[in-house]
Amino acid sequence: MADNPKNLRYTKEHEWARRDGGGVVVGVTAHAQEALGDVVYVELPKVGDTLTAGSPFGVVESTKAVSELFAPISGKVTKVNTALSDEPSNINSDPYGAGWIVEVEPSEPAQLDGLMDADAYGDLLAKSAT
Repeated sequence: MADNPKNLRYTKEHEWARRDGGGVVVGVTAHAQEALGDVVYVELPKVGDTLTAGSPFGVVESTKAVSELFAPISGKVTKVNTALSDEPSNINSDPYGAGWIVEVEPSEPAQLDGLMDADAYGDLLAKSAT
């Protein structure tokens, strides 16, 4: 199993979040993309949309399943990874890099601190594997 990058925060729905200047970049974890299989389509929110922590904000479709994406924090979408429209497989090949999904201007930056760190997320994965 892939290591979970220490500089990220994680949700129990397998999204990750990373501070980037004043914004927060969001994507899905290596575990999520492995469980999904080959990603063939990503439904993205629009720049300016407001996300609410814990609520769906998009969809990832793979050869196996359709899964909702859940916002790790609340805020306004400032960037979307439009490259995913043409290359949704970036989520599989580089979930923590080219496979990022959105950047959010957080309305409550402290929400990020409430997410799991890499160790806690690793513990969650270990428990779900048993």
